[in-house]
This record gives sequence, structure tokens and C-alpha cells, in this order.
Amino acid sequence: MRFAPSANDRGHWLRPLLMGALLTLAGHAFAQVQGAGASFPSLVYGRWAAAYEKTSGGQPVLYKATGSGDGIKRISAREVQFGGSDSPLSADELTKRHLVQIPMLVGGIVPVVQLPSVPEGRLQLSGEVLADLMAGRIRQWNDPRIVALNPGLPLPALAVRRVVRADKSGTSEGFTRYLSEVSPNFASEVGANALPKWPGEVERAEGNDGMVKALKAAPGSLAYVSYDRVQAERLNAVKLRNAAGQWVSANEAGFRAAIAESDLSRRGDDLASLMNRPGATSWPITMTSFILIDATPPKGDEASPVMRFLYWCFMHGDDLTRGTGFAPLPLTLQSKLAARFGTVKAQDGKTPIYQAM
Repeated sequence: MRFAPSANDRGHWLRPLLMGALLTLAGHAFAQVQGAGASFPSLVYGRWAAAYEKTSGGQPVLYKATGSGDGIKRISAREVQFGGSDSPLSADELTKRHLVQIPMLVGGIVPVVQLPSVPEGRLQLSGEVLADLMAGRIRQWNDPRIVALNPGLPLPALAVRRVVRADKSGTSEGFTRYLSEVSPNFASEVGANALPKWPGEVERAEGNDGMVKALKAAPGSLAYVSYDRVQAERLNAVKLRNAAGQWVSANEAGFRAAIAESDLSRRGDDLASLMNRPGATSWPITMTSFILIDATPPKGDEASPVMRFLYWCFMHGDDLTRGTGFAPLPLTLQSKLAARFGTVKAQDGKTPIYQAM
């Protein structure tokens, strides 16, 4: 998958961007598949697409990590062939926009800090204290409530510098949804929103990678990013107390535990919440990421390339997902959702070909 940088990604290229919209390989011209949207899963999409290019004989794919809100906007306007979103649309919205929604993978949102005196992975925060930090009610890192949760930890007398997403983001929506669940005060003051109105002064950054850059820029910073960025950038991740009362660190096993304790696994409900699930090892801020495609494309032949790519990712992504910081969907859900590709009906009456490679 070829990635074009958003404002936060200048100079951060996963692979060189294809020059032009066509690639001729072995005498065949491949139309470029274009997508845009969520930055949360963008790195793993790149891993999938790199493998797909080799399998398909050179099918180029361009994905711009521009945020979930922009992904929904662009696919709704048919400016791209697929949109990435961490904020699922309702059945009514999908019907209105003539879109098909397909869950692709599961990941975790992780609070991260830039505190020079605090060893990596040692800071512990309850959901309630994290909510008060993000709402601006706790303003110093040596606040008594944080000290009480971290006996013996050298907490600095630094001001809390909150770093938040500037763009309309599914990551922000998921993060604020969790904070609203664990804190009635946060729910009433801020609430769950893809573009929250944060109280007080905050530092705003574009995308997950912009959050990482802003976090590293100043001591005292607190941000929230996808777990794969924690791994790639070796960020100082916060431990959280989960619904079972256990202190847990973010990891793929914790995401799988949250899946197992949800209706995503039990009933195959792809809209089921993975937030704050029971279970001793469940990571409390876990969520599903989705792809949106045109349900009624003008021509079946033109819809086939994007559908072949996404169907291949859906059917072969598990092995490629391991070790990326994300968890695959349950196999029972995959078999159920594979049929969703078949609901795409082209206006010219030609059936898009997506299964054969």
C-alpha cells in the first residue's frame, strides 16, 4: 500500500509514493486503488498491501491517513474507493450513503506520557484519574491522587500538558467514549465525540503520528495513540486498572481477551462495544476498525480491484496481523462477514469479481 502523508506525516513515508495512477507490469496495466481515512490502523494496512502487491503481480494501492471523519466524508462523496473509519456508521447512515461497512481488525488506544523521571511502563492510572487529567481537573503530575496510585514512583512537579487530536478522529471518539463510561463528570463535561471540546488549553496534533511528535516535544505531555505506535516509537505507555480491578498493560493478548468477553465473539455483532470488558487481562480501551466501500458502484469492472484487495486482506490478514499491535477478528465472525462483499451491486448489472486472484 502506498501512503501519502497527511500534515503530521511529512517526511514519514512507509514506502515511496507511486508516480502516476497506473503501473504497467508484465504487459498489464493496473488502476491504482485509492483509500483514505483512519490513521489508527494505517501501518498494518501498509503491511497487508505490501504482501498483496507481490501476490497480485503489482496492484498499486494508495492510502492517505487523514482521520476517520475525512475517510467517511471522502467515500461518501466517492472521492476514494474505500474509506477507513474507527467510528462505525449506523444501518440508517449506511443505507443513506449507499455504503457497505466491513470490520477489518481490532486494536487498542493507549495513554502515553513524556515524564523523564518515570520508568517506561510504570505509571498507573485508574480510569477516573485519567478522565480528570484529560478534563484538565488534575494539572500537576505530582498530584496526590496520582501519587496514591503510584507509591514510591518519582513523579515530577511538572504541569500536565494534554495532547489531543486536531482532526475528526475515531481514536478520539473511542478514547472519550471510554472516559465517559468510567467518569460521570467527564461524560457531562466533555462526552464521547470524534472532535471533542476539551476544557482549557490543549496541544492539538494531526493524526496518530502527529500525536507522537507532539508528545516527544515537551516533558509533562499526556497523549493517546494506537498501540502499534507505542511499539514502533518505544513510548512510555500507562498501565490502566481494568473492569476486573487488575492493573494491565496494553498488548495484543489484552485486545483478544476483550474480544472474547464481548458480543463481537459471542454473537458475531461487529458493532459490539469492546470497551471496559470484564476479564482479568482485558485491555479497557479496545475497539474495532472498519472499511467502507460503495454499495452501488457505477461499473462492476471498476469496482473489482478495490474489492479484490479488501477481500484478500479480510481473508488473509490474520497471519500478517500478528506482531503488528493489532488483533484479528474471530474466525466465526470472519466467515459470517465474508458474505458482506457479495452485497455490492453494480449499477451496470455486472458482478464485481473479488474472490479470484
